[in-house]
Amino acid sequence: MKYPCWKSLKPIASARIFNMAIERKYIHMNGVFKYSAMVLACVTLASGLSGCATSAVTGKKYLKLVSADQVNQQAALAYKDFLSKNSAKVVTGTADAAMVKRVGNKLATAVNQYLQSTGRANQFNFNWEFNLVKSDDVNAWCMPGGKVAVYTGILPVTRTEAGLATVMGHEIAHAIEEHSVAQASNQIALQLGGQILGSAAGVSGNSTLGVFNNLYGLGGNLAQLKFSRSDESDADAAGLIIMALAGYNPNEAVDFWKRMASGSQKGQPEFLSTHPSDERRIADIQKLIPNAMKYYKK
Repeated sequence: MKYPCWKSLKPIASARIFNMAIERKYIHMNGVFKYSAMVLACVTLASGLSGCATSAVTGKKYLKLVSADQVNQQAALAYKDFLSKNSAKVVTGTADAAMVKRVGNKLATAVNQYLQSTGRANQFNFNWEFNLVKSDDVNAWCMPGGKVAVYTGILPVTRTEAGLATVMGHEIAHAIEEHSVAQASNQIALQLGGQILGSAAGVSGNSTLGVFNNLYGLGGNLAQLKFSRSDESDADAAGLIIMALAGYNPNEAVDFWKRMASGSQKGQPEFLSTHPSDERRIADIQKLIPNAMKYYKK
């Protein structure tokens, strides 16, 4: 029996499960992982969740042990808290602030129409928000549920609406592909695995809430949430399609990433800390453009 959606856990889980296995004198790591996967699969089925899900744009499989609504609710609270603590830095009434909202709304409309056309609109209850935040950081992010922040420090790199659509489309893609949901699911699976190895105890509501707090609440910093290299590559692919659907030429993405690469030579921005290398990313994006152009609406 195979567990395709559990494969994403191996890079993260293997070391932790191995350590626990050594401490408790359990069988070798592979056996422990397979046993844990079977028990986790049973827990998942019993909870009413499918465990496996397929992403909306790239069609990738991922682990899903939590509902998107739960994650979105936590993210909405974190976003509200972020705006409250940075109220003096939220830029309003300027041409740049208007551009962020204009580009964001075009991307959101395109995403909503795409989800409707694929019959998945009911799976994404997003309440979109777009805000420009005064900061020298070269950064932008999108929380689960469509909560977006763009920092003024990235505007000299984006330069144009198409450049802004590139970075915003990429960040929105993380949310649409449910990368944060997958992260939360991986955390819960690891937590369950540890309990199974230790005492076969079930996951409690409090422990689940602890995972959410760590990833999306007071214990975590959503603005600096780290995605895997694979997630970043998938967000590049989905982001190109999203910007194309919104009427922005995907070819503009190459120019943006070249400008970003040029700037990163002076010191890597936080935005790029988990991203693929500049040369590889640009080459990969160039390969992805022909497919994205199929969705381009002038």
